Amino acid sequence: MSDTRTGTPPANVPPASADAEVLGRLSVLDRFLPVWIGVAMAVGLLLGRLLPGVADALDAAKIDTVSVPIAIGLLIMMYPPLAKVRYGELGAIASDRRLLGASLVLNWLIGPALMFTLAWLLLPDLPEFRTGLIIVGLARCIAMVLIWNDLACGDRDAAAFLVAINSVFQIVAYSVLGWFYLSVLPGWLGLEQQALDVGLWEIAKAVLVFLGIPLLAGVASRVLGERARGREWYEQTFLPRISPWALYGLLATVVMLFALQGEAITSRPFDVVRIALPLLAYFAIMFGLSFALGLRLGLGYERNATLSFTAAGNNFELAIAVAIGVFGATSGQALAGVVGPLIEVPVLVGLVYVALWARRRFYPASDGGTR
Repeated sequence: MSDTRTGTPPANVPPASADAEVLGRLSVLDRFLPVWIGVAMAVGLLLGRLLPGVADALDAAKIDTVSVPIAIGLLIMMYPPLAKVRYGELGAIASDRRLLGASLVLNWLIGPALMFTLAWLLLPDLPEFRTGLIIVGLARCIAMVLIWNDLACGDRDAAAFLVAINSVFQIVAYSVLGWFYLSVLPGWLGLEQQALDVGLWEIAKAVLVFLGIPLLAGVASRVLGERARGREWYEQTFLPRISPWALYGLLATVVMLFALQGEAITSRPFDVVRIALPLLAYFAIMFGLSFALGLRLGLGYERNATLSFTAAGNNFELAIAVAIGVFGATSGQALAGVVGPLIEVPVLVGLVYVALWARRRFYPASDGGTR
């Protein structure tokens, strides 16, 4: 990217030229990311279908409900974006009440309500899948959103801050919202009710593993690296060396996830299509609504992109863990959780390009995508 901190071009560069400059500086891995993700998904599905022993090995290699290989892939994926954050400057982001307030409303009021509505409208005859999607809707994104935000030239400092804040809310609110959307609200509306018994520790554990470890590593890298060699070396030498590992971790994680559930996905294609429809609608509506809200609030492109991606993404790791823990690995709820990344990964890659188009359309050269 053309700016070592934000990945955005200087303000005096016209957006069309700026995008060409950004694309020109992307590595082959970055430029053809949709292709590599498609290949990774196909490889994972084939491994899971043709070599069931691979899926069994991945499922067996876990501590409690956390798959160790998948956790390693996610940690590798999340470390580079969190190492890039300038933690000393987060105070200015915390004071942006428009950004923080919009993120909390989108993530904890609108997002779960929208998924609940879409699940009941499009899956009224499939209660297991419907419940699985509601569980996905309650799990707000803490992992891959950092990758999408970086690729869309969003504000990575703001992304790290919003992810941390929403993670705290996730620990506190997930079980309560699960009870409300699966038991209380359906009862009020005269609909079928289900229970979701998930303890705070199960949720906190997922957040601590998938966010806490790479966050601590990122902070330590920034502090120790700048102290030992200075900021210029850290941002111009160290960060470019570790940046590709975020995408290596992403691709490895995609392969493992799809290998783990390859047989279930390929043996039930019609079910996958039914689950995919509300997910597609959810991602499109949440991203469009969030970006429109950011425009309305007067957010610059970088923070608007960050707001939109942190609202549109979901924490499928937590959703899958909850579905398996409560309903079982072979349940329809678990399958709905697994279909989440099957749809989310390519859709959010597409939304990266939508965001870059929106920068040209809604943020003219005089703004240049600045904050």
